[in-house]
Amino acid sequence: MQIHDLPYPDPGLPDARSGPRFLLWLGRNQLGGQLKSLCWGLLHFLSVASLPYGVGFAVQAVVDGSGSRLALAGGLILLLGAALALGDTMLHRTAVTNWITAAARVQQLLARRTAALGAALTRRVAAGEVVAVSTGDVEKIGWFVEALSRFAAAALTVVVVCVGLVLYQPALGIVVAVGMPVLALAVLPLLPRATRRADQQREKAGRATELASDTVAGLRVLRGIGGEELFLDRYRRASQEVRTAAVRSARMWSLISAVQVLLPGLLLIAVVWYGIELARQGRITVGELVTVYSAVMILNYPLRHFEEIAMAYSFSRPSAQRAARVLSLERVTEPGGLRAAEAPAGDLYDPVTGLLAPAGRLTAVVCGDPDLAGRLADRLGGHPTDADTGTRSASASASASASASASASASASASASGDGSGSGSDSHSGSGSDPAKAATPVTALPSVLLGGVPLDELPLDTARTAVLVQDKDPVLLSGTLAELLDVPSSGSVRPAEALAAAQCADVLDALSQASLDDDPMNARITERGRSLSGGQRQRLALARSLVTDPEALVLDEPTSAVDSHTEARIAEGLRALRSGRTTVVLTSSPLLLDRADRVVLVHEGTVAAVGEHRELVLTEPRYRAVVTRETDEEAASAALSRNAGTSPHGEPGLGDAGIEELTEIEETA
Repeated sequence: MQIHDLPYPDPGLPDARSGPRFLLWLGRNQLGGQLKSLCWGLLHFLSVASLPYGVGFAVQAVVDGSGSRLALAGGLILLLGAALALGDTMLHRTAVTNWITAAARVQQLLARRTAALGAALTRRVAAGEVVAVSTGDVEKIGWFVEALSRFAAAALTVVVVCVGLVLYQPALGIVVAVGMPVLALAVLPLLPRATRRADQQREKAGRATELASDTVAGLRVLRGIGGEELFLDRYRRASQEVRTAAVRSARMWSLISAVQVLLPGLLLIAVVWYGIELARQGRITVGELVTVYSAVMILNYPLRHFEEIAMAYSFSRPSAQRAARVLSLERVTEPGGLRAAEAPAGDLYDPVTGLLAPAGRLTAVVCGDPDLAGRLADRLGGHPTDADTGTRSASASASASASASASASASASASASGDGSGSGSDSHSGSGSDPAKAATPVTALPSVLLGGVPLDELPLDTARTAVLVQDKDPVLLSGTLAELLDVPSSGSVRPAEALAAAQCADVLDALSQASLDDDPMNARITERGRSLSGGQRQRLALARSLVTDPEALVLDEPTSAVDSHTEARIAEGLRALRSGRTTVVLTSSPLLLDRADRVVLVHEGTVAAVGEHRELVLTEPRYRAVVTRETDEEAASAALSRNAGTSPHGEPGLGDAGIEELTEIEETA
């Protein structure tokens, strides 16, 4: 694989069981590039190591007064110089190619894993860690892959030179052959400590990166509450911890470098001292002594690559471990699916909670727990979370099993029931799980059904086309507004219609002022929409989801950052634009709930009540507590007042007509 051939058609299936296994997998998949680099490295290092022989041959020719041998030595040195230059150039070229292609392979794997996991990724791995893996960690992994072939060439060169010296001059060659392994292995006792310190440095650097990322992302909020100094102080402390860890790591590596300078120097002194004694005894010539001396000097060069590979491995191993942790994350469902790539249509049904969203209707879902609402939204979109494979109460498990077996009949009965008005619960819902019952381990939960078809049996792209989930914290990518709204869609909803339904008129006015040609569609939106307010970002994200026009749209708190007047208009626009399409809104806003065709209360993981908003406010205390933020004391007082026919303050009750009038007054206010 050459750089101009990137990206890989298929980066492969990585071995993500551990960091070292992942590095080994990378090396195996780049075997061709590694062999090329190894061959050029051998040419380079052997040329360097052969220079002492040419120099020694020339010195001996001068001593003997042989011009022909001196000329031959000069030609040999010239040839070795040319081979050295060619080998060095091609070694650098192939090694850098290995680095870049390895980094590209890792980035492709991370990109594919991110696309497969979707929004669930940042809930399972910190955003700062994902950033660290895809930037600095990728470079360190590439560094190890690059250094590997260079180290192999250097190691083979040391072996060849030692064998050659033993054959060339056995007396001195044996000393060098014994000393070289000692030099190479002398730093091994220091490597574990150096690796641990490098790991600590990388861990602290990762924490500092996460803290910096979180601080930048929440800078607007921090300024609003005056918390900049608090977070800056935290980052200062984290930065100082990184600096301290880096100094401790550098001290250990400096010690390793000192050892690799000291020991070769001692070996060189021993060789010179012993060689002079042999020369005085006439057992070796001056040329042979110069050759062995020069060879020992030159061998310091390939020995430096032993230190490089140790550093590269110590820094790349934690990076590879983090990359393997991200790449090991799996979806519960298979991306390929088990059915044909045809998007189904019909009722959206969750057998775990008993939630049913009839086709073509606007269904509002109320959950007292925001985390439960987020997990439910993910499930409805075919994105099971880690909690889906954890534990649930025994009653919930039994309810889920019964619901899965009767899901088809549930869809049919719901479709025949009209708008689903009236107090009560879905046919498969219980009264809520009993917390006193023992928890039962569950390895897999039944999939959400769309038109009776399990989403986990559909290909991933088909499932995402059929059901779109907008979570409570949507991300706006940088670019123009036209690029933001240029998303895969059915083509039935134009961007102008979606922007109008999401009440983005003021956003368009603000973008027009920032546009060079007064066209808001050409105005640039900064990264994550930081130049916009929270409500403006939320409405643009809603418009983007509406443009997509999926078969089923799931919105998690789509209006939590807008004012009540805008929220009321959004509710009307959403209802009108999504008419005839399945829409599920997870919210506790009375304005949205009042305009829904069907309202479902999910309590403790199961459907507890179904009906219309105004009826559930009167008849369902748990629903009223979530929607009106009613306390236990207020609920008890209200119950006594209803029994007595008076208000909580001793006044006559309002009755249904009075409550409707009061609701209208609150909405207009």
